[in-house]
Amino acid sequence: MTVKYQPVNAQESPRFSGIKTFMRLPYEKTAEDVDFVVAGVPFDTGGTFAVGTRFGPEAVRSVSSLLKPYNPGLDVDIFAYCSGVDYGDLDVNPGYIEDSYDRIANQLKPILDQAIVPILIGGDHSVSLPHLRAMAKRYGKISLVHFDSHGDTWDTYFGKKFSHGTMFRRAVEEELVDPSASIQIGMRGGLYGPDDLRDAEGLGYQVIPADRLKKMSAEELGDAIRSRVGCQPVFVTFDVDFLDPSFAPGTGTPEIGGFSTYEAQQFVRELKGLNLKGFDIVEVLPDRDPTKITALAAAGIGYEFISLIAWNKREKEAEVRAVLNRRR
Repeated sequence: MTVKYQPVNAQESPRFSGIKTFMRLPYEKTAEDVDFVVAGVPFDTGGTFAVGTRFGPEAVRSVSSLLKPYNPGLDVDIFAYCSGVDYGDLDVNPGYIEDSYDRIANQLKPILDQAIVPILIGGDHSVSLPHLRAMAKRYGKISLVHFDSHGDTWDTYFGKKFSHGTMFRRAVEEELVDPSASIQIGMRGGLYGPDDLRDAEGLGYQVIPADRLKKMSAEELGDAIRSRVGCQPVFVTFDVDFLDPSFAPGTGTPEIGGFSTYEAQQFVRELKGLNLKGFDIVEVLPDRDPTKITALAAAGIGYEFISLIAWNKREKEAEVRAVLNRRR
C-alpha cells in the first residue's frame, strides 16, 4: 500500500532537527488518508495534588524523536501498513473542567467519524472522561482497558464530581463504558478504606491489583483481558503511575511497588487482536523529572499503541487475502 503520512527519515534528517512532533510525524490537522492521529490534551485542572501535566504532551513529543518505524517485539513495520500524523493539541480552557470536557469531545468527533484511531497524550487523567464521551457517541458503550495504580472511581473530591479520581465512576453513570466488559489493571498503594477497591467492583469492573498481577505472566494477563472484552470496541487508558516511580518519577501521585517499562511493554503487546478504537497516555508531569525518563516511557507506550494498530491492520489484510484465495 502507499502510505501518505509517515515519519521523517532519520537517515536523511538528524533527529535533533525540526519541529518536535510525535515520532517526527508530519504535523497535519487532517482526518484524510490516515489510520491514526496523535494529539495532545494539555489539561491539568482535574489534578488533586501536583499539577503541571499540561506540559506532558510537549515533553513526550520531545523525547519521541528516537522512535523507529519497525517494532521487533511485534514484528511489524508500522508504516508498511499505517498512515498517521501528529494532529497537534486539542484546545482546552485552563481552569474550567466542564467546558474543557465539551471542547475535547467535540474536537474528537471529526476524527472518530472517519473511524480513525486517536492516540491522546495528557494531561491529567480526568481527560479520559471526554475521550470516552466521544467514543461512546461513535461506537456506543465501549470496553475500557485501564492500566493504573489507582481505580479512579471516587464519587466526589471536595464535593465535586469531576477530577482525575472520579472519571471512571462517571463513565459508568453516563453509560459510556460497559463495565461488565472492562478491566482495571495494576491497582496498588494505600487507600482510604477497603471500599476504594470494592467500589470499582461494585460498578461492575474487573480489578486485577498489582499483587495479583505480579504473579501473572503477560500471556495470562492477555487471556484475562481477551476473555473480559471479547469483540467489543475497546478504549485503552494508560496512566504512567502504573509504572514504578523508579521508571516514572515524573507524575503527580506516584505509588511504590509498580512495574518496569519492560513489563508494561509486554502487557500492552498482549492487546493485539482486540477491536482497538482509541488510546490515551496520561499524567506525565515533566517538572518532577529532569531526566525525562517518564516522558520517554510514555512515548514508548504510545509507540506500542501505534504498533498495535499496524499489527491489527496487517492481520486483517492477511485474512482478507486468505478468503479471496479460497474463493479462487
